[in-house]
Amino acid sequence: MVSTVLLDVVNFVGLAAFALSGALMAVRRQFDVIGMAVLATITTFGGGVIRDVLIGDTPPEALRNVWWLVVPLAATAVAFFFHPQITRLRRAVVVFDAIGLGVFAVNGSAKAMQWGLSPLAAVMLGVVTGIGGGILRDVLGGETPAVLRRDSQLYAIPAILGCTITVTLLALDVHLLAATLPAAAFITGVRLLAVWRRWTGPVPRALHG
Repeated sequence: MVSTVLLDVVNFVGLAAFALSGALMAVRRQFDVIGMAVLATITTFGGGVIRDVLIGDTPPEALRNVWWLVVPLAATAVAFFFHPQITRLRRAVVVFDAIGLGVFAVNGSAKAMQWGLSPLAAVMLGVVTGIGGGILRDVLGGETPAVLRRDSQLYAIPAILGCTITVTLLALDVHLLAATLPAAAFITGVRLLAVWRRWTGPVPRALHG
């Protein structure tokens, strides 16, 4: 019971963080309230919907949980009225976004394993779950996705490593909670370190300088 409640709380924090990041981008791009709601919803559920469609779990999980659908709408309302105050809390939003990345990525890998996919496919779907919504957000917002830019701090790499940890532990029959929570914490920690230390991914030598 405690473990279920803990997972629900952590998952809600991830949903709220992704929703806020989408709504705040819409504010920055001067979208109206409908555009804000669209970006918030796409950011929150994009990766999970892609995962569920690919594995055949339809309708997607996000559409079967009414309370999940309330999260991006609530985030839109909060950002609409209080975006100057939220923007000042940029560090907090980055922390929540890192938590969301960790939670969604490992949950995506765990679900893929439960559906009988290979470990490699499970890692790939976990990464898609973690970063898919952000990619769709950036594309709809008219920006190059952050995960593709050479100047952005590590995002996909922590997700790949964390999903690999999750898949490995699950293959060894480790309990779901023990396999996912440490991996989610690892992804979150590495992402925050990358932001703090300004770590970026490797680029071809010709691009240096």
